[in-house]
Amino acid sequence: MSKKQLSESDICDRYITPALTKSGWEQNQWRREYSFTDGRIIVRGKLVARGKKKRADYLLFHKPNMPIAIIEAKDNTHSLGAGMQQGLGYANTLDVPFIFSSNGDGFLFHDKTGQSSQVETTLSLDEFPTREELWNKYVARKKLGAEAQTLVNSQNHQETTDKTPRYYQQIAINRVIEAVAQGQDRVLLAMATGTGKTYTAFNIIWRLWKTGRAKRVLFLADRNILVDQTMINDFKPFGTVMTKLDRSLVDKEGGHVDTSYEIYLGLYQGIMGGEDREAIYNKFPRNFFDLIIIDECHRGSAADDSAWRIILEYFKSAIQIGMTATPKETKYISNIGYFGKPVYEYSLKQGIDDGFLAPFKVIRVDLDLDLQGWRPEAGMLDDNGNVIDDKIYNQKDFDKAIVFPERTKAVANRVSRFLHETNPMDKTIVFCANIDHAERTRQAFINDPLNKELVEQDDRYVMRITGDNNEGKAELDNFIDPKRPYPVIATTSKLMSTGVDAQTCHVIVLDQRIQSMTEFKQIIGRGTRLRPDYGKYFFTIIDFRKATELFADKDWDGPAIAIKEIDAYGEETEFESEPGLDNIEPDDEILVTGDEPVTVDDDEPGIKYVVGGVRFHVLAERIQYYDKDGKLITETLKDFTKNRVTGEYRSLGNFLKKWGEAERKRIILDELLEQGVIMEALHESVGRDIDPFDLICHIAFDQPPLTRKERVVQVLTLELDDFRSNSQVNNIRMIHNES
Repeated sequence: MSKKQLSESDICDRYITPALTKSGWEQNQWRREYSFTDGRIIVRGKLVARGKKKRADYLLFHKPNMPIAIIEAKDNTHSLGAGMQQGLGYANTLDVPFIFSSNGDGFLFHDKTGQSSQVETTLSLDEFPTREELWNKYVARKKLGAEAQTLVNSQNHQETTDKTPRYYQQIAINRVIEAVAQGQDRVLLAMATGTGKTYTAFNIIWRLWKTGRAKRVLFLADRNILVDQTMINDFKPFGTVMTKLDRSLVDKEGGHVDTSYEIYLGLYQGIMGGEDREAIYNKFPRNFFDLIIIDECHRGSAADDSAWRIILEYFKSAIQIGMTATPKETKYISNIGYFGKPVYEYSLKQGIDDGFLAPFKVIRVDLDLDLQGWRPEAGMLDDNGNVIDDKIYNQKDFDKAIVFPERTKAVANRVSRFLHETNPMDKTIVFCANIDHAERTRQAFINDPLNKELVEQDDRYVMRITGDNNEGKAELDNFIDPKRPYPVIATTSKLMSTGVDAQTCHVIVLDQRIQSMTEFKQIIGRGTRLRPDYGKYFFTIIDFRKATELFADKDWDGPAIAIKEIDAYGEETEFESEPGLDNIEPDDEILVTGDEPVTVDDDEPGIKYVVGGVRFHVLAERIQYYDKDGKLITETLKDFTKNRVTGEYRSLGNFLKKWGEAERKRIILDELLEQGVIMEALHESVGRDIDPFDLICHIAFDQPPLTRKERVVQVLTLELDDFRSNSQVNNIRMIHNES
């Protein structure tokens, strides 16, 4: 058999793998057919499907947690460099500096470090570089000294299970370690909610701690549950050298703090102190901590005048690493101004594309008076006997300047109907305009007839969870625990918009105006966790306030851009305010009661009017899906399919030719699946037992639909001569039937 007849797999076995072995690469230093994504989840209606995983033919490692090269293989009918562009795409994703393409005749080598005389060179099979040669090129490019190389070469914690970092987590870890090795002492990581920031932080700390670069570490969070869960789960390997930093560590008599531990985890507000409590942080020497990790740093550490920033300034000699899903950048506060630009960003869009985060669909609900506005009659009194100012009231005023109880009932009823059509026990967060609105919304859910039996079974079916309500806050842990069924519906305002790991949240209801992109990202992030073991593959956003129009903003999933920076002299540099955020106010004030923060999220002016009896009706609804380009699309399933198929195959003839030539018809269906076309959803929408081939022809090219039975009858009754003279469609149908 000639080389031209060999498959791609044969080329790998006979030529590429032997070339690696000959150049000294050991088998444990490379992985073949390395999958690094899970495949995007595609949602249509109630159906979900997985797209293809991204897979490199070979991934080569300098160290177990440091990939250094990619090889993309093709069979020998392709040119030497046919796999290069694909390899470059994978290399950009995996942060790999060296790329090779091969068809079995040799290698085309692409060097992204700039250490070769040419960017791309041709190598024979005997000239494949050794691991040391590639590493030396990398070290020269990064200018890593001996001490820095020791740190960069350090290893992650070796899990006793099969748990290993996902590719983006490994890049984040490596980028931070490399930044520290090169002397950077302020580092920022931007990773979308649900992507495992805490696990990433653990491995960063582990490597710096094990190498002695950071002997004493402080991990700061803003909620007790985050600290407690972190100690039990991701940070468990630290064992007895780890403790929670609270007042139990302070000697009551002498006021001294216990300094015998190496890893401390604490709340900003718990160690900051207050009017009636003594601070803890300043009982440590200023140079006590070598490393501080700040979780959710957009909340407490972003503002220049934040009380929490005092802690960071006190321990300013420590390496400080900020972690956030949303770097905060407004005219008031700046993460980038303090930490510098992120050394790595992993966005929500990337997480959804890779299949690590849950995609979403949006149900946009327009109420009639929300769109039309409402104007009182002259001299009209509200329910409290107040004369209502004569003006047109609209969404900006609702639940702030004026309250319509019937509107609140209409919202609660629409959400309740949705839950009863899907699953009334799906965890749901309802974001309201303020605390008062959250309470009225809770009552509306409780009193809705659809929920009567559920509320009777357990009165925690609906709970208000806001900063001022101890009973509601006490149920927060139960709400986010996948194993605990209650509460099911949580009405809130600001308290649950960040730092709440609601893994099984299926529904997010937006009934507040949102003008801050940072806040919007945080709210959407409450639903992005994937939990297939609990049947959660996607989540639904029900929007009553047009908040989801922010998805169209260029800043929705764009890179972090500094609005305010600190120059080399420590002075502020003026920047224009962030697009769309001109009217943003500073963070809601955080009050400290005990060891937990209370968010004062009811700072709106008092309600002026309450007007009962004004009915609100659903005027229009539309369902939008998050497509592969990160955009919301509003199309019927049939229109969506037609646009995707005709975009791939310009004409019916083009599609028929492709179908007839394909050795495996499933390949074409898989290609369409990558475009978001789920055949099962199409079958359900058409409601007939139609073969995939006929279904595509019918939907995309307006051909008459034939069921499997109808096609068999047609084929059996047609004479052979008549069949040969029939249309190209029938010819292909026969080919398809035989295959």
